[in-house]
Amino acid sequence: MYSSDFGKDFLWGVATAAAQIEGAANSYGKGPSIWDTFSKKTGKIKKGHKPDEACDFYHRYQQDIALVKTLGFKIFRTSIAWSRIFPLGDDKVNAEGVAFYHRVIDECLRNDLIPMITLYHWDLPEALSKEGGWTAYGINQAFNEYVLFCAKEYGHKVKHWIVINEPFGFTSLGYMLGVHAPGLTGVTNFFEAALHTAIAQADGARILRAEVGEAVIGTAFSCSEIVPYSHSDQDMMIAQRTDVLMNRFFLEPALGLGFPTGNWDVLEKFAISYSTWRHQSRMAFDFDFIGIQNYFPLVIKYNAFIPVLQAWEVKAKSRKVPHTAMGWEINADSFYRIIKQFASYPQVKNIMITENGAAFHDKLINGSVEDKERIDYFKDYLSAVLRAKNEGVNITGYLAWTLMDNFEWAEGYQARFGLVHNDFKTQKRTVKQSGYWWQEFLSK
Repeated sequence: MYSSDFGKDFLWGVATAAAQIEGAANSYGKGPSIWDTFSKKTGKIKKGHKPDEACDFYHRYQQDIALVKTLGFKIFRTSIAWSRIFPLGDDKVNAEGVAFYHRVIDECLRNDLIPMITLYHWDLPEALSKEGGWTAYGINQAFNEYVLFCAKEYGHKVKHWIVINEPFGFTSLGYMLGVHAPGLTGVTNFFEAALHTAIAQADGARILRAEVGEAVIGTAFSCSEIVPYSHSDQDMMIAQRTDVLMNRFFLEPALGLGFPTGNWDVLEKFAISYSTWRHQSRMAFDFDFIGIQNYFPLVIKYNAFIPVLQAWEVKAKSRKVPHTAMGWEINADSFYRIIKQFASYPQVKNIMITENGAAFHDKLINGSVEDKERIDYFKDYLSAVLRAKNEGVNITGYLAWTLMDNFEWAEGYQARFGLVHNDFKTQKRTVKQSGYWWQEFLSK
């Protein structure tokens, strides 16, 4: 299997995110983001790690973009840090931040790479968070002004856009469970954040469509196949509820179907409140592609002691199945099935895999990282993509997560997903064997 098996127009790339690689978190006029603030709270990030320097991409973007080109990829996906453009989340522009993204985009174009820009990859300006963040009604106006600025500023150079990265991920982890920034908890916070995010997803896309000629516009959903632990009625019911939340809750409003309920009274009450034509219309947009980001399936068991959802994950390790250093199950067949699940919607005309990858216990020994497990992972998962594509699913691209080891949110610098090893003390880059495998794969 080589890249040519996917067709000459298939797009191959790597995905990154501003907060995870840029560093310069408090420099060059950038305002604090919710992750800058969250990382300063004791016990929130493993080993007390902070994104202050990250991979120092801000100063090393030229060599990193050259690596993308050297490895043979065509797309470099990254995000714009909202607080680097608008430090206080208002209309006061940071000229140095604006100039930085011009330099990054121009460097991509010089290297014959397609820049793919994510507008929101979790790093909300702290100033907006103090006003309620995604739970506040005013967030939609602030987001639209930010998107309009980016579209006007960069749209003549950037044609490939992702509006929001993993809406369920940041609303559930950051506004319901409190394990990600800004650390809020509770179902009410989640539902308020979810509504405003679903609106922002479509609003942002409409702005891009109006302002950017020949734009290719998508949005990116986290997804996992949900597998009931047993065939009991309770396990089957809980698996269905979990699927509604994790895989359908933000996708279906974007497709014009409104919020799904899954015969669950908690979601039915929420959906009824926002089921008017006005809400459904505003949350819908005819996206050029739907980005799906898959890392693992979830095996779910009923547990009456878990509030609201009453679901309990049965970990891969306890089931004695192959798993990554994060404890995430390795299952390429599951990846194939979730692709087919998303493709089953007639409104989804094009799928792009906008993130997929794995963390392992990488060791730099004598200047080399022998990460055979990651190579095997990519071989299996790419075979699943090709299988779905050969069965008629319109999949037009695949982006590996990620270019280099980086700041992995609450995991800090411990979880290594990169094709390139990064020494966070010296910022020295070393291409792993998986990076060289990609180089060969993409050359044939």
